[in-house]
Amino acid sequence: MGKGSKKCLRSPGQHGEPYIQEIGLDPRFDNLSGEYNPEVFEKTYSFLNTLKKREKEIVRKQLKKSRNAEQQEKLQQLLKRMTQQEEAEKQRQRQREKELALKRDQREQAQQGRKPFYLKKSAKRKLELAEKYKELKGSGKLESFLSKKRKRNAIKDKRRLPFRKDT
Repeated sequence: MGKGSKKCLRSPGQHGEPYIQEIGLDPRFDNLSGEYNPEVFEKTYSFLNTLKKREKEIVRKQLKKSRNAEQQEKLQQLLKRMTQQEEAEKQRQRQREKELALKRDQREQAQQGRKPFYLKKSAKRKLELAEKYKELKGSGKLESFLSKKRKRNAIKDKRRLPFRKDT
């Protein structure tokens, strides 16, 4: 049986003593829970990924079977959300791997006696953007991405311009 999330400050008294309410203790922020380590978390809960994949397949099958338009819409939204979550998780994993590789390189440089070189946030962003462009170019989606980006920027520029009256 787990530890209760509520702790009574003082038990109810006798003969008119005031009763002090219980305060909630959140185990997520308790020191007894330990520190968060993403690698350990990923290994411990890796079985959830297989469950999510299984659930996604079930939703796909239900979507194919479904005849009700309203239910189909709900299932499509659910499937879309699941896919987006999966993509976001893959992106986080890639980001984590890149950070680990950078740390490894810095450690190696320090062991060789060189002074470690730390990238600024702006430099990291530029590297990420260059990698994204390379990836899009490889998949053949670079032109569509750039055209969408140009459209978004044009809309932003239009909004920023002051309203001009024709007189």
